[in-house]
Amino acid sequence: MGNKTTKAVVGVIGGSGLYEMEGLTNIEEVWLQTPFGEPSDAYICGNLGDVKLVFLPRHGRGHRLLPTEVPYRANIYGMKMLGVEQIISVSAVGSMREEIVPGHIVIPDQFFDRTTGKRSSTFFGDGIVGHVQFADPVCPDLSSVVANAAQQVGATVHRGGTYVCIEGPNFSTRAESQIFRSWGVDIIGMTNLPEARLAREAEICYATVALATDYDCWYAGHEDVSVEAVIAVVKSNVVMAKKIIAAAVKEISTERSCSCGQALQYAIMTAPEQIPETARKQLELLIGKYL
Repeated sequence: MGNKTTKAVVGVIGGSGLYEMEGLTNIEEVWLQTPFGEPSDAYICGNLGDVKLVFLPRHGRGHRLLPTEVPYRANIYGMKMLGVEQIISVSAVGSMREEIVPGHIVIPDQFFDRTTGKRSSTFFGDGIVGHVQFADPVCPDLSSVVANAAQQVGATVHRGGTYVCIEGPNFSTRAESQIFRSWGVDIIGMTNLPEARLAREAEICYATVALATDYDCWYAGHEDVSVEAVIAVVKSNVVMAKKIIAAAVKEISTERSCSCGQALQYAIMTAPEQIPETARKQLELLIGKYL
């Protein structure tokens, strides 16, 4: 993804504060209305060198939205409207492994879904059926870029791992935490799987920069996860997250060699003449080139 020849447009989804990155110029707020409703907040757009950054606070500024309430479809569709082709998701997670110490960075390469079906995590439906390949749910190229960037700026990085996505908003019970560990998961969170699915359908590269904030409640001798503990670690690592993003975007190009940009090429099952006009219009930005 290096050796950029044209300006990249990179999306960043995460907590508040990242749009205040040092060196970010030409900052503007962009409010969008998508076919899937309003995104979580305004998109904060700016330039970091030759790269255009599009930042969105996942839960809205002030953290107003539960994980279940985040308008994932609108958020990703809005990124697509703004020309984003790569998304870096910055997320707080719990560690399910002793060696992943709070403060460490994990770049997961797998997800496991434990949400309860309350979230809209596909653009398809309403008369159009699509099935994207999702065996490898994150972009390997973008993940490698952010992992290298994290190592470059001095973070302790764990490359690869499984992120189990729970519904929330409560943290795990001790029984759940122990069962998740027995399944071999590495980190636990509440938001990234819907984003990764939708990004794939939108043909956008997606990678997670997961910040371990706690040991959930499985680790005897350590305090159970609490909001206070999570916030304390997140605040102390905002600077690191900014450094990772700044280092990563320098290596991102619009010349993608991965398969993310063709994810829908053979995914649409519905015969073109059978697609309702409303569905066709709603997804024109995503599927128009294939119809």
